[in-house]
Amino acid sequence: MTRTGSAASGKITIRKLEPAEWRLAFPVIAVLRTHLTLDEFVERVDRQSFAGYALVGAFVDGRLVGVLGVRPVHTLARGAHLQVDDLVVADEARRADIGKALMDHVEREAVVRCMQAVFLDARSEAVPFYKSLGFGLHHAPAMRKLL
Repeated sequence: MTRTGSAASGKITIRKLEPAEWRLAFPVIAVLRTHLTLDEFVERVDRQSFAGYALVGAFVDGRLVGVLGVRPVHTLARGAHLQVDDLVVADEARRADIGKALMDHVEREAVVRCMQAVFLDARSEAVPFYKSLGFGLHHAPAMRKLL
């Protein structure tokens, strides 16, 4: 689904990226995921897409300036929800409501899919942004064990 809005810098269009566009998203994502090469990024997106993962892009006047990954998840603890991964807005487009437009898109998509929640992991410096959108801290701590 494509959505449009406006920012101080021009018209914002939010839409799912097609596989042929995934490489265009890499320069934006690479700011956050510095450990990935272009080929690794495309391979990971391709592998995850079989389970419903999608890259969503934010375009201002036709130029890709924001990207997020989103995937449907259904767990016993949380039920059906959308999980947001890797929301990144290009430095020059920050403070232009691009991140908000991407998150608004995800929330509408969750409602369309009859899901009651959106979950995400946030870096500590991004917590104020997500709180401004109505997100709250989840009580379950995230844990991992590297193997």
